[in-house]
Amino acid sequence: MKNTTTAPVIEALIARFGAPPQTAVVLGSGLGGLAKRLEDAQTADYKTLGLPEPSVAGHAGRLSIGRLGQARVAFLSGRVHLYEGRPTDEVVLAVRCMAHWGVQRVVLTNAAGGVDPSLQAGDVMLMTDHLNLTGRNPLVGPDAERWGPRFPDMGRAYDPDLRAQAQRVAGELGITLHEGVYAAMIGPSYETPAEVRMLAVLGARAVGMSTVPEAIALSQLGVPALGFSMISNQGAGIGDQPLDHADVSQAAAKAGVTLGRLIQALVEEWG
Repeated sequence: MKNTTTAPVIEALIARFGAPPQTAVVLGSGLGGLAKRLEDAQTADYKTLGLPEPSVAGHAGRLSIGRLGQARVAFLSGRVHLYEGRPTDEVVLAVRCMAHWGVQRVVLTNAAGGVDPSLQAGDVMLMTDHLNLTGRNPLVGPDAERWGPRFPDMGRAYDPDLRAQAQRVAGELGITLHEGVYAAMIGPSYETPAEVRMLAVLGARAVGMSTVPEAIALSQLGVPALGFSMISNQGAGIGDQPLDHADVSQAAAKAGVTLGRLIQALVEEWG
């Protein structure tokens, strides 16, 4: 296993970028282009900072720091996933480093399948809660006080104040922002029709293969998080077409245009 302590990464972040921005955004599939909107941008590959490199197409593995309006922000283009065979410590290392660096909030984004038939490809869902069905938890293992309390409360994993602000700003932009519970599966295969029906019974509106480990780690560290799912497809058994990664990526990019507008407005408001 690779070294998953934050100290060397923090040293590299300070040496490359100086003081932390207030906000960090993890750019999931379809949102990589948002980093191109930054002014006065500085970039560094994950490898040069000591962060694990993604192996999935569409996940660049690059950190960009710059301004949106007057607000300074960090964009993490890509993440590593459990289905790549990565240990959970690696999956959450980037957000733990952002927290220890000193960011005040983290926005988590992902591409997800719609479990609720009313969600269509191209919609954006604000995550209100999650179901961790991966069988993994980043807090398992020896107790490490540097990460926070051993048994963190997960009742505010997706900060209610940030969610209310997101809904208000979305309304001002004329964006329909759905809300719901996100179910995390380990992947990398898409869910079966029976699994999609099960998730609906459990109360999920969308399903994906990321985000939840990061949200758990941030809750333990006491860093407010906001989560968005870009609906890229309907779950198996709901839509008529077989699921294809290329089609999913294309639909996520469409939803990413809408979500990109919302994230930019939020970051600028946070300052």
